[in-house]
Amino acid sequence: MTPFSILVVDDDKALRMSLIELLEAAGWTVRALPRAHLVADTLLDFLPDVILSDVRMPGMSGLELLDQLDPQFAPPLVLISAHGDIAMAVEALHNGAYSFVEKPYDPRRLLTILRNAAERHRITRNNQRLKDRLLQLSGLDRVLLGKTPQIANLREEILDVAEADAAVIIKGETGTGKELVARALHDLGRTPDGPFIALNCAALSPDSFEADMFGVHDGSQGRLLAADGGTLFLDEICSCPRAVQAKLLRVIEEKTVLPIGATGPIPVSLRIVSATNEDVDLAIADHRLRADLLFRLNTVELLMPPLRARRDDLTLLMTHFLTEYATVYDVTAPTISQDDLAALLAHNWPGNVRELRHVAERRILAARRSAGSMADAIRQRQQLDDIPDTLREAVAAFERELIAKAIKTHAGRMDATANALGIGRRTLNEKIVKLGLDKDALL
Repeated sequence: MTPFSILVVDDDKALRMSLIELLEAAGWTVRALPRAHLVADTLLDFLPDVILSDVRMPGMSGLELLDQLDPQFAPPLVLISAHGDIAMAVEALHNGAYSFVEKPYDPRRLLTILRNAAERHRITRNNQRLKDRLLQLSGLDRVLLGKTPQIANLREEILDVAEADAAVIIKGETGTGKELVARALHDLGRTPDGPFIALNCAALSPDSFEADMFGVHDGSQGRLLAADGGTLFLDEICSCPRAVQAKLLRVIEEKTVLPIGATGPIPVSLRIVSATNEDVDLAIADHRLRADLLFRLNTVELLMPPLRARRDDLTLLMTHFLTEYATVYDVTAPTISQDDLAALLAHNWPGNVRELRHVAERRILAARRSAGSMADAIRQRQQLDDIPDTLREAVAAFERELIAKAIKTHAGRMDATANALGIGRRTLNEKIVKLGLDKDALL
């Protein structure tokens, strides 16, 4: 194991030398400074496992040094002082100090505190390095491209739960990338070499749904058995027929599948990842989704942020997609002008990242003719390639546009909006929540 390293900061030369002697005798790598203002430059080429600093020093104090350190990247800080001040110690610990030691110190106790702080820092740093490495290996940082806190936190959550066997439900609007996240969970999970079977519950006929899901004896295998040893992704789970939900619940609980016409169940081992763009509470209230099934599916919930909530990622995403399509169509990617940026920011992106990708492709196609602009590409979003894949999605998109227009027309007066749409106020409120509309952003 690599020896622990420490940065000692104390204006008292005799004490500084005493600490160096103690720590080096204990096997530590030590660097020492007489003033706290020298720490920032030192950390550029020396990254210790822990910092030990006096509190009262000329110029910058130990408490001021604590405020200057970046808590996300800096090593833990242990403060030491000859002035026994309980209030000072409490303040230091509240502001992020690892510990507070009073002079004259007990060498054995001091070494124990410093060792614990160093071990904690190494574990945290190694975990971050592992996560960074997993991001690189899995391509998760490219699948979920972006630097906003929402998307960065989502990547962290995926890495945290990927290797667990727990069921995951992914919530988010159409076009936010729910299936990409499901595939990432599979690729980073315990059975990446196993099958990944995707089933869009809204796209299948209710008459054939049960056969597609469970299979038929001496006939088709069914999605559940096809996913044995891997992952079953159930998209639009709220559209799953109620009768099938009861049988699916039994599969999750008993880990067996009973094909239609079979005399006995077949053991199955799989992970279920589900997704929805609906409010599951409303789906339960409407008796379209069983509460006990949801309880089994939502052990872990991942929330996909809509594109309008991460506008700082627009330029990065568009640049990425323009470069990608420029390679496909063998054309130089156009630069994003101020007018282009204004058009990107002005648009509400109801189709989210999927819509952004379509806009990028249309911009590249226009660039092949040395024509077009970002605003033109956005205006063309109602063309065939932007029509939703399912009738449910098409109705939701139409309702979203219609309700948004009515809210703008009536300046946010909800009673007037409901009357104009010919629906009740409560129904309007439910649809606003279900469709993910932001009233304040529309006005």
